[in-house]
Amino acid sequence: MVKDWEYESTITWNDYIDSELYGKFNVKRGLRNADGTGVLVGLTRIGDVHGYIMDEGERVAVDGKLYYRGIDVEDMVHGAEREGRFGFEEAVYLLMSGALPAQEQLERFSLLMGEKRALPPHFAEDSIMKAPSRDVMNKLGRSVLTLYSYDTDPEDMSPENVFRQCIELIARFPTIVAYSYVAKKHYYDHESLIIHLPEPSCQSAETLLSLIRPDRQFTRLEAEILDLALVLHAEHGGGNNSTFAVHLVSSAETDTYAAITAGINSLKGFKHGGANAKVMGMMEEVQRQVKRWDAEGEVADYLEAILKGEAYDYTGLIYGLGHAVYTKSDPRAVLLRDKAAVLAAEKGLGDEFNLYRLIERLAPQVFKKIKGLDKDICINVDFYSGFVYKMLGIPPELYTPLFAVSRVAGWCAHRMEEIISGGRIIRPAYKCVQPKHPYTPLAGRKLP
Repeated sequence: MVKDWEYESTITWNDYIDSELYGKFNVKRGLRNADGTGVLVGLTRIGDVHGYIMDEGERVAVDGKLYYRGIDVEDMVHGAEREGRFGFEEAVYLLMSGALPAQEQLERFSLLMGEKRALPPHFAEDSIMKAPSRDVMNKLGRSVLTLYSYDTDPEDMSPENVFRQCIELIARFPTIVAYSYVAKKHYYDHESLIIHLPEPSCQSAETLLSLIRPDRQFTRLEAEILDLALVLHAEHGGGNNSTFAVHLVSSAETDTYAAITAGINSLKGFKHGGANAKVMGMMEEVQRQVKRWDAEGEVADYLEAILKGEAYDYTGLIYGLGHAVYTKSDPRAVLLRDKAAVLAAEKGLGDEFNLYRLIERLAPQVFKKIKGLDKDICINVDFYSGFVYKMLGIPPELYTPLFAVSRVAGWCAHRMEEIISGGRIIRPAYKCVQPKHPYTPLAGRKLP
């Protein structure tokens, strides 16, 4: 039997690589260039993230913009608001088809999505209720893989069949997430098991709220702000970790269920989809430690302590601050913040919302002061999304699954693009830096 100290020693030394070797061999760690930009590994027509321009070799900060198929997401959001309708189904149609739908097309597509929300016969009982998980993302991934067995033609890689699989998955994600959550609450938290059937006439945001609430009740404003969150999280270019994972796995010509599960597994990580939970933990600590939420000096002092690694989780990070591309502003955060203000007023949480606004203003100043870096930095969408979910009464264990309910639209669009235009398996290079050793017969080996 291997002793604990032997096991730990093996892990510590055999997996360590000197950081200087990365510079020596010009390794793009994290597929990032030296200036922090991403290594260009592909082309896409689906989504574009714009946060700066290059001027004579220098990055110049500009207001952030997010485009779906070349259309400004801000215009899409405001267009849906003016017409008094939800926007997520329109965003899905645009991402998957490449064009905005006419009214009749949107109505038919929304009806199709509604009809596809129900899971296959006995799927909920056999796959979710009989095998629940403490983690909803874990259950979501397993459920998607299981859907392979319910597909009459799961390996058909034709664009028509993959498109059909993608639409079914996008429609079913709210139902799978909701059922996985109520199963977790029943079997692990010992609460009553209440399962509702999805209403075909409901949009995605309405479906999710109605399925996770015992009484199925929600306000129009609640559904609107959840719909907004779904629109804003649906796509973010091909280079984000989970979307790249879908491209990577799809390039190997695996099935749709395996490819989308790769995206789920990536999104589950705290450095990606789990970031808003980190923001919520930090904000709860700020609210406990800062006595006067409207006192700029007190709030700034605590933010300084966080950045110095002297408070909260001692990592030296202000969660929800900064982004790989956005510099002056994250358009998703701006849109979500403006809608959150309305919901906060309705819920009587104005003081808490004002604290978020104050930190949004102070955090970049504190960052420049402590880090000594003269660069633009802004809060990102994770800063407000957790607060919005909290106001909606959505528990933290659903924050990342909600992200998946939205981002599956982008994953599916990118899978289609990889199948149609990719053509080559993605295979970057790793240089081996392990020194060569002669093989030693078993009798000649000694303990270290």
